[in-house]
Amino acid sequence: MDITVRINLERLTDWMDSQCLGDGDIYDVQPLSGGTQNIMFRFKRADREYIFRHPPEHPRPESNSVMQREGRVLAALADTGVPHPGFIAGCWDETTLGAYFFLMEPIDGFNVHQGLSDKMAGNPETPKRMGHAYVEALAALGNVDYQKVGLTDFGKPDKFLERQAGRWLKQVEGYGQVEQWDGYKELGDFNAIAKWLGDNCPTDFKPGIIHGDCHFANVLFAEDTGDVMALIDWEMSTIGDPLLDLGWVIATWPDGSDGAVFEEGNWSGLPPLPQLIAHYGRHSDRNLDAINWYGVLACFKLGAILEGTYARAQAGKAPMDVGRKLHKNTIQLFNKARGLMHDGI
Repeated sequence: MDITVRINLERLTDWMDSQCLGDGDIYDVQPLSGGTQNIMFRFKRADREYIFRHPPEHPRPESNSVMQREGRVLAALADTGVPHPGFIAGCWDETTLGAYFFLMEPIDGFNVHQGLSDKMAGNPETPKRMGHAYVEALAALGNVDYQKVGLTDFGKPDKFLERQAGRWLKQVEGYGQVEQWDGYKELGDFNAIAKWLGDNCPTDFKPGIIHGDCHFANVLFAEDTGDVMALIDWEMSTIGDPLLDLGWVIATWPDGSDGAVFEEGNWSGLPPLPQLIAHYGRHSDRNLDAINWYGVLACFKLGAILEGTYARAQAGKAPMDVGRKLHKNTIQLFNKARGLMHDGI
């Protein structure tokens, strides 16, 4: 990717001047990739390193608001003890670079999207620590008082749980508007999953900050110790029930069970799910009696989101190989939801 074509570095330099963020030229620009299509790169200015984060080259209608929300939650988490990239500054004016963007502190950590490194897998204590540190970070996030850190209006926690089943059922049903979409043929009775969620919805919860997409590859780890350096990619964060993040762990944990979004790589030595859930409970005072429900919801929600790419692929708006892979994930996730409904973890 030629960043100098997609992002005007001279304008970025001028904006940084206005924010008193160093002087001189931007140099040592290194493109970064991840699970999103956002434009990201690492660079230096005046011997300080920065991470630049900007919506895709062709932004979606909500891209600016999502970018601003992500910057806002990162700024709010300063001094909370939740491992996250430090927020430096944001530009909420699209006239500067064509869309909102922000700068954050670099995090030196290992991303496990392709499995554990040989170094990690070679020490039995490291994978165990990774799993425990992962849920400790999520528990710490759920323990933050969102009102005290200035996020009172960041979400709509009232009846948050009651809204979920209907919202994601509507999402799946909406793909029927794509004439070519035939995904429903292999998804089974997803209406039954939504009904079960509605019939068994927990009646009470304590609102808190949700990461929203806290699967294992959205974490940076210290390769030598397995400690969490940062939770990353906060685009789906909101205020709701933080136990949905633990449900996300249940839905995506790479332990070889159906529903994991990780299909390749070495995952040996990671703690089993029951152990992770118990460890979360030691770091949180939240009631885990209905944790199966949160696992079902996470499987249903994530599957509903992933199926959208398959629908777009069938309409010629996304690569078909990617669409088929994510459709397979959706089938696995919906099947895992049914297993949790009947048998639990």
